[in-house]
Amino acid sequence: MPTAENGIEGDWRNYLPESVRPYVEAAPLAAFFIGMTSGFPYALLGATLTTRLAQDGISKSAVTAFALAFLVYNFKFLWAPLVDNIKLPIIGKVGQRRSWLWSISVLVILAVVFLGLTDPVSSLITVAIAAVVLGTLGATLDIVLDAYRIELLKPYQLGTGSGMYQYGWRIGAASTGALALIVASDFGWTAAYISCVIFALPAIFVGIVMGEPERHVEPVEIKGLKHALFEYFNPLVEFIKRQGAWLVLFFVLIHKIGDTLANLTLRLLFDDLGFTNEEIAFYDVGFGFIAFLIGIFVGGIMYARIGMKQSVLISLILMAVSNFSFAALALVGHTNLGMAAAIGFENFASGIGGVTVVAYLSALCNLRFTATQYALLSALASIAGRLLTGTTAGGLIESMGYVNFYLLTTLLAFPGVILFWYMIRNGLVDISLGDAGMEK
Repeated sequence: MPTAENGIEGDWRNYLPESVRPYVEAAPLAAFFIGMTSGFPYALLGATLTTRLAQDGISKSAVTAFALAFLVYNFKFLWAPLVDNIKLPIIGKVGQRRSWLWSISVLVILAVVFLGLTDPVSSLITVAIAAVVLGTLGATLDIVLDAYRIELLKPYQLGTGSGMYQYGWRIGAASTGALALIVASDFGWTAAYISCVIFALPAIFVGIVMGEPERHVEPVEIKGLKHALFEYFNPLVEFIKRQGAWLVLFFVLIHKIGDTLANLTLRLLFDDLGFTNEEIAFYDVGFGFIAFLIGIFVGGIMYARIGMKQSVLISLILMAVSNFSFAALALVGHTNLGMAAAIGFENFASGIGGVTVVAYLSALCNLRFTATQYALLSALASIAGRLLTGTTAGGLIESMGYVNFYLLTTLLAFPGVILFWYMIRNGLVDISLGDAGMEK
């Protein structure tokens, strides 16, 4: 219900539908702009760099090798404690989170310019170094922005805030890719990369407008090497001391295996079913994107209306069942209606899950170690599915066919559903929460 306390009563937001009002509160809006900035380095390292290298005549094997630049995102938890514990000189006076946000944003801008100035034809090694540098700084920026977002949002805002963050990330990544292609066609790739640095500005301005998060807990002063090592491992130690922590970590590890296996192989399915590039672009990129955005909105409403536990459980079930839709598509073959239904359902379910599960992972964090614990949890959530996809997915498809493969991914998704249901029944979901998910 709108109240004066959460800044809704007596202003223009009162005229909006009740379901929309939480999305236009200050903190969720800030999460949107933070998401825009978070998405742009990733986009420049993905399709944008791939397109640039291909247009410069670089071999396919060399192009695909650049995917290694993304690996740093999976290991960002290794240096996340630095973001939590090290106070930057001079600029650190403006606050732990803001000082890191502004400093890393500037470094990301410089890294983007550096990548834009490199020439793949004359020195591919230099481009590779620039890509790794940007990947490392982009991952570090993610660490900072995730911590800032979680500490800025109040517990009741974690759902809508996560949704707005997802909106921002998608729009920021898509806009970055589109702007780069448009500018590159007229002015070249150097100008394209330099133009994209404008997407670093939203997060910078959020830091100026919103200030240091009220819920941030200042780091302790590090005294000596022994103390530094203690503080490095303390976020993990604090987490595993919680009741049921190992079960929670196991859930985080397995809950996305089926979904990741299915999603990272979809383009193979579409190609083998004979869908044209135009059909894939319309249904997978266009229609799917709209369904994803709708899912994000619905996920935010679910989180607010029925609470974290039930909304997460429902989203896990929907994501599991969505894999079955691709088994059905593989069975019926090339049909645009089937493609639309499968893509629409999968993206809708992923949108809901992107809100509810991200909000749950955020709520697991202790405000003293926000950056480290969220980086660890987010890395853990993706690594199992990615490893299995990279090592076994292709072989499984060849040996058992698409129908049975997607039925298998459906089955692999349900242990996470069952485990979360068990955690609800035994009170472990509530017990394991950090203070980021608790009202004070």
